[in-house]
Amino acid sequence: MNYNFDQHFKMTSRMVRLSVTALLLGCAFGTVAHAQGLSVMFPSTDPRITPGPDQSAFLVGRAEGTQGYICLPTTPGASTASWTVKGARPEATLFSAIGLDFQIITHFLSPNTNPNDDVPKPLPFGNATWQSSFDSSKVWAQASSSIPAGSDSTCPNAGSIACLLLETVGAEQGPTGGNFLSKTSFIQRLNTNGGSAPTDGCATAGDVGNQRLVPYTADYVFFRKTK
Repeated sequence: MNYNFDQHFKMTSRMVRLSVTALLLGCAFGTVAHAQGLSVMFPSTDPRITPGPDQSAFLVGRAEGTQGYICLPTTPGASTASWTVKGARPEATLFSAIGLDFQIITHFLSPNTNPNDDVPKPLPFGNATWQSSFDSSKVWAQASSSIPAGSDSTCPNAGSIACLLLETVGAEQGPTGGNFLSKTSFIQRLNTNGGSAPTDGCATAGDVGNQRLVPYTADYVFFRKTK
């Protein structure tokens, strides 16, 4: 009798947890979907990393992740080397900045499978990618301009990785037609903290091939063309 009661109690508790989880996810998706239909109010940024007046911000994500670096020769055949992000993998998780603290986007490097006309030819190995945690829609982007960290109120942490304006070079709907991110036109990286290149481990030809992942945080602001 006790066994049956315990089993029933465990099953009921599990169903309650699943129901609560589903409710929270539904609320989270509804919150973000609602925010997607609104313009996001955000402080003015340096003109060098500000999209044109025909663009409006629709989403802000707080990122926690790592900036990848790879040690390469300073010039082909050189005996000296330096850290570079080219070919290295950024990895980050973006959380909602509009209420509940839940994951909304993953950020990584991947091949651009749906490039637009602005992508340099031949295609690079991969582009910086942002993928929705809700409908799996994607956007690929590349940096078009930057400002040094510590030079602006929205990029205040000197010594951190630069703040950027990135322009979309490809986009893809999710497998069921979701377009949460696929209409993105520009992305800002602001409020960077950390992520700068290491100061050791990459000086000579013998260091070539070394890789490092450096922790960083930042805010990513997503823009689309104003309707």
